[in-house]
Amino acid sequence: MLGRMKNTAPGERPLRGSRPGLKPTLSRATSSSDPNQADSSPGGKVFTVARLLQDVQQHLEGGFGTVWLQAEISNLSRPGSGHLYFSLKDSRAQIRCAMFRGRNQHLAFEPRAGDAVLVRGALGLYAARGDFQLIVEHMEPAGAGRLQAAFEQTKRELAEAGWFDTASKLALPAVPQTIGVVTSPTGAALRDVLQVLARRYPQGKVILYPSMTQGAQAAPALVQAVGHAARRREVDVLLLVRGGGSIEDLWAFNERSLAAAIRECPVPVVSGVGHEVDITIADLVADLRAPTPSAAAELATPDGHALATQAIRLDKALTAAMHRSLRIARGNYASVEQRLTARRPERLLDARAQRIDELNLRLTRALLERQRRATAALSNLQVRLDARAPGRLLADAQQSHGHVRQRLEAAIHARLSAYQARLEPASRALQAVGPMAVLARGYAVLRSESGVVTRVGDVSPGTVLTATLADGDIATHVDSVTEKA
Repeated sequence: MLGRMKNTAPGERPLRGSRPGLKPTLSRATSSSDPNQADSSPGGKVFTVARLLQDVQQHLEGGFGTVWLQAEISNLSRPGSGHLYFSLKDSRAQIRCAMFRGRNQHLAFEPRAGDAVLVRGALGLYAARGDFQLIVEHMEPAGAGRLQAAFEQTKRELAEAGWFDTASKLALPAVPQTIGVVTSPTGAALRDVLQVLARRYPQGKVILYPSMTQGAQAAPALVQAVGHAARRREVDVLLLVRGGGSIEDLWAFNERSLAAAIRECPVPVVSGVGHEVDITIADLVADLRAPTPSAAAELATPDGHALATQAIRLDKALTAAMHRSLRIARGNYASVEQRLTARRPERLLDARAQRIDELNLRLTRALLERQRRATAALSNLQVRLDARAPGRLLADAQQSHGHVRQRLEAAIHARLSAYQARLEPASRALQAVGPMAVLARGYAVLRSESGVVTRVGDVSPGTVLTATLADGDIATHVDSVTEKA
C-alpha cells in the first residue's frame, strides 16, 4: 500500500493517493548553454534522457514527500558496499527499494526475505537504469511474513520432533566411490558441483538424479528424486544442491515432505542450497549442511590429489618396510641355520630314539608286573567271595529264621494260656457283681425322659417311667411320691 503520509506515526494506515492537483510537468531549458539540453527544434524543446529523469525525480520527491509502506521483503541482496537492495511486494504489485549503509547500520533487526516490514522513505528514480524505486530511510518489523512464518513453524515442529538432532544424522564416508547429485540438470549448481568434483576428486563416479528445484512442482519432484536414490542404493553420498534465490525460489526446500524424504534416506545427504546466508529446512534435516553447492561437493569428497600423494607415500613406506622385514628375516634364518648346524641335530635324534627305546622297555616290564599283581589280587578276592557266597548266607539265614519262629510260636501259646487262666476267674467275679446279676435277683432300673432315677425328688406325680428288669422293660406311671422322713 503506497501513499503520501504527512506526520503519520508508524503503524497507522497511510493515505492513498498523491497531493491534490499535482500534475507531472516538464521544465523548459533556461539557457542554451545547458549541456543537458539539446538545441531547440521546430516542435519545441527536446530533453536529454538524464534531464528528463532528473525533472521526474524532482517532481516525485516534491510531490509525495515521505511515504510509509507496509509489505513483504523479496529478492534481498547485500553487496560488499553494505547497502541493502530488495523489493517490497504484496499480493498484486511490487516496488524496488534501496537502503543505504548509513541508514541500515542502525537497524534493530536482521531483515530477511519473506519478512513483513514497515518502511519509511522517499520515492525516486535510479537514473542509470530508469528504475522507479523507494529510498528507504527507516525499517521496522511488521510481523513475520507468510513464508517466513511458515518456515519458523515448520522449523519449530521438526526441532521438537528431534529431526535436527545430531545423534540421528549419518556419518559421511571418508572415500566415497559414487556421488549422487539431486538438482536441476540445467542449473548452475550442477555445473559448479561437476567442476569441483573434476578438480578435486576425479576418481569418483557421479550419478545425476534430475529434478525441478523451483516452482509448485519442485517439492514433489525433489522427493521423488531423493526416494529414487534411496531405493537404488547405488551411491555412497547424496548431494542436494541448488543455486541462490529469494525465499520463494527456495521454498521447495522448506517443504515437510522433502524433509521426511531426507530423514528416511539410508544414504548420507549433504545439502547445499542457495548462498551462505540462506537456511532451509532441508539444510537442517540433512546429515551435513554446506553453504553453497560447490562447498557441498568439497565437503562430501576427499582431496583426490592428496589421496594420490598419500597413496604414493604409503606405497613407498610399505615397500621399504617389506625390504627391511626381508633383510631381518634373512638374517634370522642364517643365524638359526648356523645354530642348527652347530648342534648337529642328527645326533640329538639318535639320542632321543635310544631314550625312547629304553622307556618303551621299562614301560613293557611295568605293565607285565602290574598285570601279575592284578591277577593275584583277583584270585584272592574270588576266594573271599566264594566264602561269602549269597546262596550260602541265605541258607544259613533261613535255617536260623526257622528256629526263631518255632521259639516265638511256643512263647505266644504259653503266654495266651496264662492270660486265659487269669481271665476266667475275673470274668466270673465280674458277672457276680454286674448289673445284670443284680437285676436277675429281682431289682429294676427306673428311667425317666431326663435319665436314670436315683432319688424320689427326680420324679413327680404323673411322670412316665420305664422299669428295666433282667428280661425286659416295663412302662409305668407315677401316681404319688413319698419321701422318707
